[in-house]
This record gives sequence, structure tokens and C-alpha cells, in this order.
Amino acid sequence: MAEETLVNSQITDAVTQSNITVLGNAPAQSMATAYQLLAQSVGVAMQNAVSNQQNMNTIDSAIVSQGISLLFSLDGAADAMSARNIVLNDSNTEVLSTLQAIIGELKHAKDQKPE
Repeated sequence: MAEETLVNSQITDAVTQSNITVLGNAPAQSMATAYQLLAQSVGVAMQNAVSNQQNMNTIDSAIVSQGISLLFSLDGAADAMSARNIVLNDSNTEVLSTLQAIIGELKHAKDQKPE
């Protein structure tokens, strides 16, 4: 029991016991708070992971669609590139001018042919 003071000893004991209870429960309360914060952090991390995965699925779908579109348009692009190379190539230009000259001669010969 507490020493005799001007305050009733029962009141002093009650205050002392409540203070000791608070000090005794403090480690358990702090650990409970730490566990709650840890659980909250893990929950938020899981929500972020799910959100990121959903966003990546959306981006992946767009990438696949763009790739398929590119594959389907590749033949046309290759044909256009081949035609461009044929037109820009000097040896082909000579062949084309020779063919034009031959066609011109044939037309001239046809016009001069007596009927």
C-alpha cells in the first residue's frame, strides 16, 4: 500500500494501479498499432499492383492491335517500296525509255502501213 499522505490511500492506490496498467499495456498497444499500419501498407501495395496490372493489360492490348495492323499493312507497304525503287532506279529508267521508244515506233509504223 501507499504511504500515508493527506490523500486517502485508496485513491492513491487506484491512481497508481491505473498508471501501472497504462505502462503495462503500452508495448501491446504500440505493437497493435504497428501491425495495423503494416496491414494497411500491404493492402495499399496490393491495390497498386492490381491497378498497375490492369493498366498494363490495356497497354498490351493496344500494342498487339497496333502490331497486327502493321502486319496487315506490311504487304502494301512492301509493294509501294518496290514500286518506288523501280521508278528511282536508273537502269529501270533506261528500260522504260527504250520501251516508250519501241511503242512510239510501232505506232508510227502502224500509221504508215497502207490499207
